[in-house]
Amino acid sequence: MNVRMRTLLTATFFLSQITAAVSQSAATEKSEIPLMRQIYHQNIDKSQQEIFSLDGTKDDMFKPSADEEINLQINHAATIEIDKLQDLLESDSTFDNNEKIKYLRSLRDLLAAFASDFKSRRLKGALFIDVVEAFKESMQLQRNNESLLPVIKKNQMETGEILMKCFAFKENVGAADCKDELLLKYCDRHPDRILVTLSNNQQVPFRDSLIIKTAYTQQENLYNFAAAPNSFASKIAGVDEPLVRIISKMARMKTGRQYFPFLDNLYKGKVTFEEIDAVMEDDEKYYSLLVKTELDYASRLVKRDTPMAMQTLTNKLAIKGKEVYINEINGLHELPDNVRFKKIDKLSPQELYYLAVLGEEEIYTSSYVRGVYPRLWKAKLKKGDSLLMSVSFDHFKKFIKVAANYNTLDDFLGKMEQENAELLMKAFVNRLDKKTGVDSLEDAVDVANSFASIYDNKLKSLILNQVGYNLQQAKQTHNLKAERIYSILNTIFLSNEPDSKIDLTASLGIPPVYTMPNKLMKDTAGRIIIQQFFYGDKDGKNVFNAFLGHVSNGNWKIINNPQWVEVRSLKGTPVTIFSNRALDEEKGLDEEAQTAMRTYMSDHDLQPSMIIHRGHSYYLNTTLKYLQPSARVILLGSCGGYQSLSTVLNTCPSAQIISSKQTGSGLINGPMIDVIIETLRSSKDLNWPVMWKGLEQRLNNPLFADYVPPYKNLGAVFIMAYKKLEEREAEMEN
Repeated sequence: MNVRMRTLLTATFFLSQITAAVSQSAATEKSEIPLMRQIYHQNIDKSQQEIFSLDGTKDDMFKPSADEEINLQINHAATIEIDKLQDLLESDSTFDNNEKIKYLRSLRDLLAAFASDFKSRRLKGALFIDVVEAFKESMQLQRNNESLLPVIKKNQMETGEILMKCFAFKENVGAADCKDELLLKYCDRHPDRILVTLSNNQQVPFRDSLIIKTAYTQQENLYNFAAAPNSFASKIAGVDEPLVRIISKMARMKTGRQYFPFLDNLYKGKVTFEEIDAVMEDDEKYYSLLVKTELDYASRLVKRDTPMAMQTLTNKLAIKGKEVYINEINGLHELPDNVRFKKIDKLSPQELYYLAVLGEEEIYTSSYVRGVYPRLWKAKLKKGDSLLMSVSFDHFKKFIKVAANYNTLDDFLGKMEQENAELLMKAFVNRLDKKTGVDSLEDAVDVANSFASIYDNKLKSLILNQVGYNLQQAKQTHNLKAERIYSILNTIFLSNEPDSKIDLTASLGIPPVYTMPNKLMKDTAGRIIIQQFFYGDKDGKNVFNAFLGHVSNGNWKIINNPQWVEVRSLKGTPVTIFSNRALDEEKGLDEEAQTAMRTYMSDHDLQPSMIIHRGHSYYLNTTLKYLQPSARVILLGSCGGYQSLSTVLNTCPSAQIISSKQTGSGLINGPMIDVIIETLRSSKDLNWPVMWKGLEQRLNNPLFADYVPPYKNLGAVFIMAYKKLEEREAEMEN
């Protein structure tokens, strides 16, 4: 007998059984059921009809599955089995009237609870079969005055929760044990909620065992609960287990956070609290201990031994590096290099390495290019691959990305054998799909950004070939995430070839990259709103005055305000430029002016489609704080603005960004802004390749080579393309 014939016969059998059940139920209704119980039967029948309608179709079949045989089994349970239970309760003389009412009411509770959970997508339709079977078993146990715990244990959490909502089982002799078992199942299902659950249910018998479990899986979370001034923290402190004791001890100390990065080594006895105490008050020694521990942990990762709280260590290392070293060398940017970088002269190559990779968003261009990077090679360490081996290749992809962004990658790769350089760059491109969490695309974005900074054609060809290889591997292994990543990278990189005919907008289905249409810059009133942020240092005041000089002509009208200026075009497309005055930075007047200007614009619904940063890199974070999602074009005119692309894209995911990898110059920013604004005022589209070629010829300034136009911001293009691909695939699924 073929499968189709067997399925049809099975369906016919079940349908005949359902018809018989309906007839039997009808016969039951005609029997002499007391009026007081008829209402319960009617409620059950209504609930059965509700079950049938859960799939959105008004018929006598509930079809939650694509498997027809499963649907038939579900409907068998929803009709025959439920009707049998009704008949059993009426025909069994050992049930008295109150018991019959109790179980009929509970049967209604069962159906209602299932319907509610299915609607809220807490469970799948196929679970209904288990729910009905569990009810029958539970009813027998309840009649024998036995605990329902065996039923709760062997069934899924959702089934158990439905059973415990039934009126007949709420007073079961094992109700407390059943509730504990359901809590345990919940904790197994949601390990991230274990401590929250235990804090609200402190008397459960498995409390200590789960606390110990979190000590090995959620050290940060356990620390936070152990540090709270409440009874649950006391319960944690009372757990007699070595790791729990260490975490609890730290949590009760005022300086506990200073010890926490060393948790794994404290637990394994590689370091003591006293040894950490010895360096606690010396920031430089403490930073060195953090680096030493990071190196130890990184070497263990290579051996697939993952230390506890390693991310906490890395975060602390980044914070300490910024506080102790980066802030100082950034702050001394106007002093001679021998004074400015004196503090980092004594650092080891490894300590400098972590300043570079963990401080990429804070470190100034000059701090990296003239300070950290050259000092990597002043010690005995002269080889690039030796440096990476000394740190067990920890964060090596980030180091390559930083080196590429600051145009030091060619120099770095030149410090190793060509074969090793090629192997390193292949590793840089591989495994881009392996990262998880909110930063799961970070490595892929770093590769995209770095490609635009590589000028060695042989190296670019190597990377492109490796991307192609990974794309083929992803297709063969049906790795969807990897296929997405490498397919997009392949298209983007090929489009950067000199003779490429690839149109990224058409190929990737993303907003324009090579141009910014004039019409997309306009708001609903047909205006183009531009917002500029100036700062009140000497350079900022000069640049602000230069800007006013450029717009003091017949094309513009200047409207003065004590804290900002509003510049309106008198001809062509309506363009309005809001620029705060470069007031005294030492008194914070420039930031007050920016806030007042933003408030005015917000109150009058003036949403900027272009935002311009007109200050040094140490002011950039303030401008980034004021970004608006409405911005279509963003110009970061400061040194190293290229390092902040990810921050910009978090707020403005579709923005076109202009930035510099190294030195930002007013001699470039001013003319560039003039060209952009005049193009917009003249009702023309911004054609970036044409504009870039014209600016290059006009400016004849070597610093212009470090400016990256929107169509070369490959990381931004990658993010836009990936999100668009996800959106299209989601639409196809729906």
